[in-house]
Amino acid sequence: MSGNSRSITSAQSRPHADLPALLQRHLAHPYQKPILDYNRAAFAEALVAHDTFDTAAPWILDAGCGVGWSTLRIAADFPDHFVIGVDQSSDRIVRGKPEKLPANACLIRADLVDFWRLLAEAGIRLARHYNLYPNPWPKIGHLSRRWHGHAVFPFWHTLGGVLECRSNWVVYIEEMAWALSALSGQSVVADPFATDDPMTPFERKYLASGHALWRCRVDFG
Repeated sequence: MSGNSRSITSAQSRPHADLPALLQRHLAHPYQKPILDYNRAAFAEALVAHDTFDTAAPWILDAGCGVGWSTLRIAADFPDHFVIGVDQSSDRIVRGKPEKLPANACLIRADLVDFWRLLAEAGIRLARHYNLYPNPWPKIGHLSRRWHGHAVFPFWHTLGGVLECRSNWVVYIEEMAWALSALSGQSVVADPFATDDPMTPFERKYLASGHALWRCRVDFG
C-alpha cells in the first residue's frame, strides 16, 4: 500500500479543556437514548454466533472493525476467545473477506453506541476491547463526537477487560488516556509505538506514510 495519507491537521494542539466537565456530566447522567431494533437484531445474531462457537468462550470486541482485518488477526491470536467485529458500514463489513470466517469470529453491522449498551445490558464482560484508529474528529468543536467525549463512554468501564486504543493523532490518545484514567482510577498514559505488522489497513497506510503512531491501554479487570 502506498504512503499517501495526509497527516491530521487541527487547531487543537493539546487535550481539550472542556473534556473533564463533559465526562463528569456524562457520568452524572447516564446515556438513555432508545436502542434501535436493528441493533437489537444484530446483537441477537452475535449471541447466537458466540454460543454456537462455545458458550463459555470469553468475549473480545473489535469496535469499529472496518473491513475486519483486525478481527481476523485477533481471532487467530486468541483461538479460545470469541471475537466480534462491529462496524456501522455494511459495505466495509462484507468487503474483501474469506468465504468462511473462523468459527471464533463474527462480523456484525451495528451502531456501536447501541451495541456497547446492549453488551452491558446483557451483563457481558469483555476479556479484551479494541478501538483501533477511530475517526479523530479533529475540529475543536467536535469533542463530543470523539468516543471519550461521547455520552456512551462510561459504559466502557462497565464492560471491563483490557482496553487498547490506537491513533495517529497524539491529541486523541492524550485525551483518551486522561478519560480512561478518570474512569478507572488508574494511571493511563499515551505511548508512542512502532510495528512492522499492522493490524488494520489504516495502520498500514499510516506507517507507509511515515506517521507517528500512538496508543493507550488500561485493564478494567
